[in-house]
Amino acid sequence: MLPEVRPYVSPALAHQLEHQLGLASRLEAARLDVEGVAGIAVVAAAHSDGYAATGHLLGLLAALPAPTEAGERFWSDLWRSSGTAYLLPVNIKALVLRSLAGEGTALARQILSAVDEMTPPQRVAAGEVIGQALAESDHFPDLKTQVIGELWLRDLELTAWRVLHADRRWDDPVGQQAFVDAWTGA
Repeated sequence: MLPEVRPYVSPALAHQLEHQLGLASRLEAARLDVEGVAGIAVVAAAHSDGYAATGHLLGLLAALPAPTEAGERFWSDLWRSSGTAYLLPVNIKALVLRSLAGEGTALARQILSAVDEMTPPQRVAAGEVIGQALAESDHFPDLKTQVIGELWLRDLELTAWRVLHADRRWDDPVGQQAFVDAWTGA
C-alpha cells in the first residue's frame, strides 16, 4: 500500500530542487530540458526512502484486521495485551489518513511511542495477539503466532524509524558542508 502521489512537492524536496538545481517548485515544464528532468529525477529518488517507508508502514497496518465491528475483538485484545492505547484505531485514524496523503512522520512517532511504552511482557503478549491475527489471515499455520507477531512488531518499529530518519531535516547546505568537512578532516 503506497501513499497517494500528490501533485504538490514536499517542502524538503522543493528545497533540494531549488538548492541543488536552481528550480522553483512552480517552474513550467516547457522550460525544462533533458538535463533538468534528469536532475529532478535524481533529487526525487534521494527523497523516495521516506515515501517507500511510509508505504511499508501502511502495508503493515493493512495486514491487521480492519478497524470495523468484525475486527473489534482484535483491537480490544491488542489494547489489553500491549497496555497502550496509542495503536488503537481511534488514536491513529487521522495519522493513517495523513500517511495516505504522503505525510507519515506523525504516525511513525505515534508507533514508536506505543512500542516504547510497552514492557517486555506486554510486547510478548501483543506479539501473540498480532501473530494470531496474521496467522489466521495469511494462512501461516506452521509458524508460531508469537514469532509472527514479534517479527511484525519489529518490522513496524524499524519501519517507523526509517520514516523518521528519511524525514531528517539536515539536508540544508550548512548540514551538507558539515558532513563533508567531518569526513574529509578525519
